[in-house]
This record gives sequence, structure tokens and C-alpha cells, in this order.
Amino acid sequence: MIDIAIIVEGKNDKSRVRRVLDESIPIYCTYGTPGTEQLEKLRKQIGEGQVYIFTDNDSSGKRIRGMLRDLFPDAEHIYTRRGYSGVEHTPEEYVIAQLEKAGLEEHILYPPPAPTVTPQD
Repeated sequence: MIDIAIIVEGKNDKSRVRRVLDESIPIYCTYGTPGTEQLEKLRKQIGEGQVYIFTDNDSSGKRIRGMLRDLFPDAEHIYTRRGYSGVEHTPEEYVIAQLEKAGLEEHILYPPPAPTVTPQD
């Protein structure tokens, strides 16, 4: 049984988060507004672990977050900034900052630092 799971809305959101999170953390998709069957399937797949909900900051994202909050009352909520059009369009640095805020540092795949350029003589 896994200890941690992240729930996002769609596969593009999943691939955005996956790029900065190691493979040991499963990421589940609601594929839009989940129905009763989809919610039940998520509950079974995730079990009793710590859940992180990372949905878009729009009306459907908020509706999905509310449904997931009922299903996983102890879940941690991760938010993207209002100006970004969804998790999939959130810059990686911001996704990393939000995952750090949620206490997931040990699972983050940090990008390599940019090489320093030395001026040529």
C-alpha cells in the first residue's frame, strides 16, 4: 500500500506534475468532473494513504476539489495561482514551490542548475 498519492484533473496535469516528482509517488486523474464510479475507483486505488489534491483554480477545478474533499477529508490541498490556466500550464518552478509547501521535498526532481557562462576574452 502506498503512503502518498496526488490527484489531478487530467493527463496533461499529470504529465506536468510527473516531470518534477519522482516515480514513487502515484498520480491519479479524475478525467474531468468524476462520477460516483470514478470517485469509488479512486478511493479503492488510493486506500488510506496521504492524499494531495492539485486541481485547476477555475470553477470546474473548485467543484472537483469539493467532491474530492468529501471523499478524502484529510487530504492536503495544493493550489496553482489564479493567473495560470490550469495545472498543465503552471510553470515547473511554481509547481515545485507548491509541492515544497506541501512537504514533498524528498520526492521532487529538481532541474539541474543552469550552467554559468563565463565571458570570453
